[in-house]
Amino acid sequence: MATGIATGSGQLHFNDIVGRGLGCRQNSLVFGIAFQSIALKEHSWSFGVSKFLQIQKYNLAYPIYENSKPFRTVTASCLRGGCTKYFDFAVIGSGVAGLRYALEVAKHGTVAVITKAESHESNTNYAQGGVSAVLCPTDSVENHMRDTIVAGAYLCDEETVRVVCTEGPDRIRELIAMGASFDHGEDGNLHLAREGGHSHHRIVHAADMTGREIERALLKAVINDPNIFVFEHHFAIDLLTSQDGADTVCHGVDTLNTETQQVVRFISKVTLLASGGAGHIYPTTTNPPVATGDGMAMAHRAQAVISNMEFVQFHPTALADEGLPITPTKTRENAFLITEAVRGAGGILYNLSMERFMPLYDERAELAPRDVVARSIDDQLKKRNENYVLLDISHKPREKILAHFPNIASECLQYGLDITRQPIPVVPAAHYMCGGVRAGLQGETNVHGLYVAGEVACTGLHGANRLASNSLLEALVFARRAVQPSINHMKGSKTANSSSEWWARPVVPITVGKDVLNKIRRRTREVRKELQLIMWEYVGIVRSTTRLETAEQRIGKLELSWEAYLFQQGWEPTMVGLDACEMRNLFCCAKLVVSSALARHESRGLHYTTDFPNVEESKRLPTLILPCSAVNGTWSSRQLHKQGCVMEVEDPVI
Repeated sequence: MATGIATGSGQLHFNDIVGRGLGCRQNSLVFGIAFQSIALKEHSWSFGVSKFLQIQKYNLAYPIYENSKPFRTVTASCLRGGCTKYFDFAVIGSGVAGLRYALEVAKHGTVAVITKAESHESNTNYAQGGVSAVLCPTDSVENHMRDTIVAGAYLCDEETVRVVCTEGPDRIRELIAMGASFDHGEDGNLHLAREGGHSHHRIVHAADMTGREIERALLKAVINDPNIFVFEHHFAIDLLTSQDGADTVCHGVDTLNTETQQVVRFISKVTLLASGGAGHIYPTTTNPPVATGDGMAMAHRAQAVISNMEFVQFHPTALADEGLPITPTKTRENAFLITEAVRGAGGILYNLSMERFMPLYDERAELAPRDVVARSIDDQLKKRNENYVLLDISHKPREKILAHFPNIASECLQYGLDITRQPIPVVPAAHYMCGGVRAGLQGETNVHGLYVAGEVACTGLHGANRLASNSLLEALVFARRAVQPSINHMKGSKTANSSSEWWARPVVPITVGKDVLNKIRRRTREVRKELQLIMWEYVGIVRSTTRLETAEQRIGKLELSWEAYLFQQGWEPTMVGLDACEMRNLFCCAKLVVSSALARHESRGLHYTTDFPNVEESKRLPTLILPCSAVNGTWSSRQLHKQGCVMEVEDPVI
């Protein structure tokens, strides 16, 4: 039997194929791979990944362009078809991972930070709870590791967990040295909070606005760095890749300046993908509007390996607007998050009859991991036919509530709710993608010159469910670990001015006409809502094989009808626009989630299916989505400028 596998991954050894060919439809293959090495104690996931993603030196046969000018000088050329800029490093995303990485590599070359909206608009900015790290004498790395692995339903990679938990405290100290201000207790030491799934107090925080404070400190440093150039309102369209024998090589990214509607091409020696998650494949999400899965979709189209996409974390407690005394007049673009720290501080969950229910589901009650709490709330809502539950912290001292949760208190008070006196109406919302672009211990991928960090990456830390406040920690650790290999790659890489024209340029749809463009935008917004409803209805907190197969079919039909509509209106495959490109990325990510969910025949962590309700030890393996040929696939499945390659191998080695 011929099996589609990643080009250049001949050293991979696996003993079973547990998935099904469902990925990019028809000619694109998705497989869940059971690695033999993972099942062995001495061969961790990181070992398998590192072998798989091993970076090799190679020489590309094109003219050398040596940037001998001072760092602050950036080479750019503007041709009739668009503008091209040359950098040593391109960073896609301006959250904690992208900015922290940029500050380090800027010591060695020019850096472009490419961000979809304003530079502060990222998932980092919306992170309330904090950063977990072992900073208390009574805590230990082993305790943090144990909590992470238990929360991750034992699918975490132990080596990755150890690295992150060990290096985390130093990353926190670096932030403090850079000017980040965190809360301190009366004793003058950092105030460490406790959240669900944690056995100790280890959450460093800045009230309930930790992400905002970290983003502030990092952006200040970035602005003051003469080697970093920030490009706001630049939407990343597709990675620029080529084939060097069996290897896929990344050379930068095409972007759309959404303010000028100009295509801007960034040629870089190294690219870091730090573009966040894909929360907007669901109708209700805590993610900002920019989180449309652009990085995961781009990487998939560029032949990067994707892993564990079935594990979508629904935060148990997003603010339920319909339960507020004063209903907001405007629909939110993203749900307002009620941080895990509220439950960690003693918040209690009740149904609308004021019956406490969490002890019925788990002995840890409100301090159970997020997947358990979200499923428990979901069960209560369905059994009682109610739309939200209540989270009550009002039994705690008023001054402590206001000191620890000023942002939440202020938001609720706008709508007539005093959290020091009244319970907060909450409901689960899509929050975090535990899967993503498969990465090794240094953020490397199977695409040469492409590194990943943050939510877009799947490092093995989170397993089947992320432990609260481990996301910012992971971003900080892997952003830092990707620095040295990136510098090494940059120094051994060559860039040519002529390389900019290796790929056909995307075009803005000027010839289509304004009226037609407005029609396309309206139809695209309708399709987006349809896709989100399908995902919530059939690929939500509780799943089944029948519902997943229904989702697969309905998404496929919806995508085909949308693409047909576009092309009937005069749209061409090389055309780009913000709404249309976001839609193709949402389709791509939704299909990756559905295909991965269908491949996992057990319930583990965030993936719960009624057809396979139990955890199966034999299934304790990551799901992989391998590079595939999408020549005849849908628009969302292929790059605008070129097609990837796939190698076929007969009879996989056991």
